Amino acid sequence: MADAAFFHDASGTVRFSVAVEGRDVNASIGRETLRYHYRTGEDADPLNTYGLHAQEIDAAVRRRLAQGSMEPVMLRENDLKAPA
Repeated sequence: MADAAFFHDASGTVRFSVAVEGRDVNASIGRETLRYHYRTGEDADPLNTYGLHAQEIDAAVRRRLAQGSMEPVMLRENDLKAPA
């Protein structure tokens, strides 16, 4: 079972894990990436933004892994754009 997501203040990232093929894969996404992609205000809670979009974000982690990325996966805004 994946650990609960949390905000890591020192790095400015939400850290979370995604269950992939029976194991948990660690990943993170920056506060700015969440803010720019989901168009939230500067004072928006990044953990709340992650929670509202967790399925989409988790899918981006799975895509990165399928493309050969290694753990931990650090998502960037471009990763959140679904493939055409």
